[in-house]
Amino acid sequence: MTDKVQTTLLFLAVGEFSVGILGNAFIGLVNCMDWIKKRKIASIDLILTSLAISRICLLCVILLDCFILVLYPDVYATGKEMRIIDFFWILTNHLSIWFATCLSIYYFFKIANFFHPLFLWMKWRIDRVISWILLGCMVLSVFISLPATENLNADFRFCVKAKRKTNLTWSCRVNKTQHASIKLLLNLATLLPFCVCLMSFFLLILSLRRHIRRMQLSATGCRDPSTEAHVRALKAVISFLLLFIAYYLSFLIATSSYFMPETELAVIFGESIALIYPSSHSFILILGNNKLRHASLKVIWKVMSILKGRKFQQHKQI
Repeated sequence: MTDKVQTTLLFLAVGEFSVGILGNAFIGLVNCMDWIKKRKIASIDLILTSLAISRICLLCVILLDCFILVLYPDVYATGKEMRIIDFFWILTNHLSIWFATCLSIYYFFKIANFFHPLFLWMKWRIDRVISWILLGCMVLSVFISLPATENLNADFRFCVKAKRKTNLTWSCRVNKTQHASIKLLLNLATLLPFCVCLMSFFLLILSLRRHIRRMQLSATGCRDPSTEAHVRALKAVISFLLLFIAYYLSFLIATSSYFMPETELAVIFGESIALIYPSSHSFILILGNNKLRHASLKVIWKVMSILKGRKFQQHKQI
């Protein structure tokens, strides 16, 4: 029964991985082609491309972990392989979340309307410094992920299997608990960008409320380009927040599996849920971006035209 559940969850993970690769690769491809064509890239396109690349890497790491757990469980006989994968998971996880936070911050400064001097100063300079902010996020993510590689050759899973036959029961449990605690603490650092994103979300709501009030007082109506921009930004930010909460809960399930008897099943279940976040959010970003939405509609139209042409040729041959 356990094997069937693992196989089902693995197929589910492969499906989510395929959808996520399709969406994120589309974002990166469209923005890169536009970059080559215009020989320059807009700040929003740079953020979206960086976010797409980080999520492609995150999807690959999660799926690789699923395959190793199901098909090659003996690879995790020692802690070395586990720690290497954990390092790349923590790294890509932080990159993805920090880049998504940069996106929410960019939306906030470009769309919100406040008159504080500090806000105006940042609003005028956000396009100049966004590349440096992204670079800083990369350096910070690498720095946070490095502790996961400590004691790379330490053994913890093999000792657990032999805990009834040796006197190493206590030390092995400590090693296993220590590894899970380090992994949990390192990923708790993602709560900082989450709080920043949450703050930008509430400030966008406040800005939208003030804007609607000014529009009502001027009797010009509530549906104008600024209001539409606020709504699109809020949809992108709130979707990230909700998906991040689900992703973080799935991470807690995967981490707590160190203390469960069915470790592999709990990890695969948690990772199959975790894949929803980097897979689905890319399509929300595509729908919320005019250039990406128009490009996706063109692709769909071309695919539909090709399929109709093939059906017409087959019908004509018959």
